[in-house]
Amino acid sequence: MAQWIKARWNDFTHAFTGWLGVTLAALIGVILGVGFFTFFYAGTLSYFGNDPATCNQCHAMNEQYNAWQRGSHRDVAGCNDCHAPHGNLIAKYANKAENGFMHSLKFTLQNYPENIQIREHNRRVTEDACVYCHSNIVDQIQNDSNHRGETLSCIRCHDGVGHMR
Repeated sequence: MAQWIKARWNDFTHAFTGWLGVTLAALIGVILGVGFFTFFYAGTLSYFGNDPATCNQCHAMNEQYNAWQRGSHRDVAGCNDCHAPHGNLIAKYANKAENGFMHSLKFTLQNYPENIQIREHNRRVTEDACVYCHSNIVDQIQNDSNHRGETLSCIRCHDGVGHMR
């Protein structure tokens, strides 16, 4: 095993010899440097937390953040409580990463609508969060709607609860 590791290390270090190697090393250094700078400048570590103010770091979320502060859920639920999956840490952070990527992409390309719209995947996550927190209230309603072949939608009628409108 030690011989194999030594051979791989030799292969790796030989890639960085001569002018081509120096250029490759410099390019990798620049890419890593810009990546780390962007990671820390954007406050990426704060997105692993649960502080709603983090979601408001982007000016595009001001309206949603201010509406949440006026809403009935302000004292009992933050952004992740409604907009991230419950019960599965991997799903939660995969969802946060995908949403963060999409927000960054749309912000960088200036390709987001003036009136932010929830995507279908996020609508399902939010619906599941309503049921998760309010299961004692919605169980009977959900069972009745399933029996009639309907799909229960909390936010169809209560869309202003999390973000006061």
